[in-house]
Amino acid sequence: MSVREIEPDLTGKGLRLAVVQSRFNEDIGAGLLSGCLAELARLGVADADITCTTVPGALEVPLALQALAQSGRFDALVALGAVIRGETYHFEIVSNESARGITDVQLNTGIPIANAVLTTENDDQALVRMVQKGTEAAQAAVEMANLLKAVKQ
Repeated sequence: MSVREIEPDLTGKGLRLAVVQSRFNEDIGAGLLSGCLAELARLGVADADITCTTVPGALEVPLALQALAQSGRFDALVALGAVIRGETYHFEIVSNESARGITDVQLNTGIPIANAVLTTENDDQALVRMVQKGTEAAQAAVEMANLLKAVKQ
């Protein structure tokens, strides 16, 4: 018996990716982007194959991702941003709806999306996690793009 196993593949060469970054909590977004872009470069994704855009906040991220996914130009997408708990229920709404929207776009378009929209209790938690989460998002996007290509072969 010969079982086909699809191994994780973090080879970024030849992949086309787009990154959507929320400008709300901009310093955190910049840290996420820094980690993401550095890791994409390390994985072999060419600068010319990366498109970056920004949107006002986390609730606008899914629509931008949808437009990018529907363009047919990208193998994977990355969502970056930070939603930090405040004193109102707004945190839950933004966190939940942003995550739901990102998941919906991914499932409806078949384009993998690495979700690195942080949801933290405070700024310090976000600052500690931003570069690492950006790095992990780059890895997830590349791995999932390669997985879907392997499934189609």
